[in-house]
Amino acid sequence: MLERRGGTSFTFVTEGVEQAIQLAPAAADGKNVAVAGGGTLLRQVVRAGLMDELELHIVPVLLGDGLRLFDAGLGLADDEGIEVTPLRVVETSKVTHIRYAVNGRARLELDNRGRDED
Repeated sequence: MLERRGGTSFTFVTEGVEQAIQLAPAAADGKNVAVAGGGTLLRQVVRAGLMDELELHIVPVLLGDGLRLFDAGLGLADDEGIEVTPLRVVETSKVTHIRYAVNGRARLELDNRGRDED
């Protein structure tokens, strides 16, 4: 364990993301648990079905290259998706924060969401 000034501590788990998330609630002692990292870690957590909320921080800058956050590494079938529901949006001129509830894997079906009701 690595302890920092101010009370923040880090415990390193080498047995995989599933084991780390299983141990996290006890280590957090009743506090919320967050997984912070890049696309590779996010894809591992999503693929294992271990995420109940997702918070994205969107900055208004377009880059020509980089690692895709969501790609084939999610392990979804061609007719499968992961549906999310927005819980909170905080917008400024420099960043937009969106928190989603992750509803899990589901078969893709056509519906009328996003179409005008007229």
